[in-house]
Amino acid sequence: MISITISIIWVALVFRIGQQLSAQDYGMPSETQIAAASATILDQVHFPSRPPEELLSRQFFDNYLEALDGSHLLFLQSDIDEFAWFRPTMAREVRSKGYTWPAQLIYRVGMLRLVEKFHFQTNYLQTTQFDFAGPELWQTQRHRTPYPSDLRASRALWQQETRADYLQQKLIGLPPPQIVTLLTARYRYKLEGMRQLGSEELLSLYLDALARAYDPDSSYLTTKKADEFRNTLALTVAGIGGSLVSKGGYWAIGDLQPGGPAACSGLLHPGDRILAVAEGNGEAEDVNEMPSWRLVDLIRGPKGTTVKLTVLPAGQDIRAVSTVSLVRDNLEWSAGQPSAVIAELSRTSRERDTIGIVRLPLFYQQSGPNAVTGTSADVARLIEVLKTENIKGLILDLRGNPGGSVAEAISVIGLFIPSSTVLETCAGTGLVEIQRSPSIRALYDGPLVVLTSRASASSAEIVAGALQDYGKALIVGDSSTYGKGTVQTLVPVSQLLHGPGGGTVKVTIAKLYRPGGAATQLRGVVPDIILPSETDRPDIGEAQSPNALPWDSVSPEIFSHVDCLHKILPELRGLSQARVNRNAGFRLVHEIVGAEMAQTNGVSLNESRRRDERAKADHLIEEEKRVWQDCLARSPRTWNVTLTNVVGAAEPPAKEIQMGGNIEDNDFVLLETERILADYLCLLPAASKPATDHAPHQPPLALVPNGRHANLR
Repeated sequence: MISITISIIWVALVFRIGQQLSAQDYGMPSETQIAAASATILDQVHFPSRPPEELLSRQFFDNYLEALDGSHLLFLQSDIDEFAWFRPTMAREVRSKGYTWPAQLIYRVGMLRLVEKFHFQTNYLQTTQFDFAGPELWQTQRHRTPYPSDLRASRALWQQETRADYLQQKLIGLPPPQIVTLLTARYRYKLEGMRQLGSEELLSLYLDALARAYDPDSSYLTTKKADEFRNTLALTVAGIGGSLVSKGGYWAIGDLQPGGPAACSGLLHPGDRILAVAEGNGEAEDVNEMPSWRLVDLIRGPKGTTVKLTVLPAGQDIRAVSTVSLVRDNLEWSAGQPSAVIAELSRTSRERDTIGIVRLPLFYQQSGPNAVTGTSADVARLIEVLKTENIKGLILDLRGNPGGSVAEAISVIGLFIPSSTVLETCAGTGLVEIQRSPSIRALYDGPLVVLTSRASASSAEIVAGALQDYGKALIVGDSSTYGKGTVQTLVPVSQLLHGPGGGTVKVTIAKLYRPGGAATQLRGVVPDIILPSETDRPDIGEAQSPNALPWDSVSPEIFSHVDCLHKILPELRGLSQARVNRNAGFRLVHEIVGAEMAQTNGVSLNESRRRDERAKADHLIEEEKRVWQDCLARSPRTWNVTLTNVVGAAEPPAKEIQMGGNIEDNDFVLLETERILADYLCLLPAASKPATDHAPHQPPLALVPNGRHANLR
């Protein structure tokens, strides 16, 4: 009976929407204009040329379904079959006529399914005595699974999902009545959230699905999203001054920005779990499983407005839940700025080498009253301070750097490789353009190690790749970087509409190639020495995205290759591997990653097994902390350097050097990278080492001894 009703509604929707479109074609409503203009921008600007029409439309269709039902828990396979008649022409219809009616049609069928899902799950919660003694397994990663064949198959999945949600809350200590109340509210929130999607939100999802059908890095941005993207690259945001991290399916506080509303309140701390968010005196929204962009939208807002966070303090049970009220303020996003650490490495009982570590989270540009400044200028200031301390080696930490300004990346390369070809780009014309570093002389020409991770992408890969090609730096890190070797530009739709509004298309316009000719696309940068880490996972990277552009290469640009590393690289690898094999921290990292990756195939719904798994995970975490604390006791002395305490600061009084630091960092990779650099210094011929004098180390100008790498996180 239900399936017949769906079919009737489906036919009625098609007929009614078709009637509306016939009347609207003459008036060219703004939604139609925006859609046609956005599709035209993608078609004419995107590099390379448009994919085959049917392939483009099929990917467009799949992307939109994923946006509405990424877990494949709503639509039936019969629904997908019913949509098949318009799927092959979706892209052409948007481009030529601005048609967006499939967006509404698919959404309304999905909405009908979600209403069914809500009623089933809430009824199941109210009428079931839950028992978790069987061998049942819930598959959490469902985006590549088939859609359910019929309503009976859907209900079986909805039942499993409800049981998984119930068990998760039971494991953290909630009593059954509270679990039912919490999950009912969560399911209602999801229903209302989808029901409240307006025409602008649906248009945005639809056009974004079209853009990503060209490649995963192109997208459609509303005016608000485009402004936020520009603000991120300029390090200017408005909010509470904190970052978010995803932990086991829920959101938690990451870092707190010093001086921001969250830090100044003293009520929030890293690791605190965020349960709900409310705007002013409005109703709190459950944020469990909420997309990151949606949660950021809730927390950010105009300066002077109030946001309320319902939080569970880290390590506390449900009785410690409280509501924290914060007033938003304009922020300088210092988390995106580079910072540095000076460390002493003991070569022998009497000999010590001083090294510098520069942490570079993002490549940004900022427009000031007199000039445009950015990452390269800030990194240069930090290196100048490090040089006054006679550093013998430098680590450039690019882990987690998502990229940003290509121009700033080229300028950063110029600090180490002046006036040289450092990048090749290929745009729609097919011509390869040579990019040269602007510097006249190298700011630093000593031993250099670049630290990367799977999350190092785009501009970060440009820097690592060029330094590796020139033999200027030893690359250390995960088995590869992200593999995003493309360039995007923002094209406002208003340029075609000749009027305000309409959003912005972020469109790929070129591919990036290292000076040696290889693209960074898909393959990324493979390090010279690979270290185990919690970020080195095969599911992270451009290669995992549908319809990613392929890897290729161009003719290498002739460049001076002065490589003093290849002779000592085998020995460096051997020394590092021996330490890694003995290091209890890396053993624990391997076990933790293995346990987490095992859950990608599904989580057990057996309560006893889950409690055992949780106890083992807690034991691993505690053991990791213990091992890290032991490592800290034997780690070198350090001083922290930030842009804040470098610029315009008077020389501070002498302070006692603070040993140790944050035991929650567990950064075994950085400690091993320091030891690799120490080996590098020992193995280099004396003539190739920087000509600097060994002087007794004193705390440098305006440095703050805040503990082991406290400013790196």
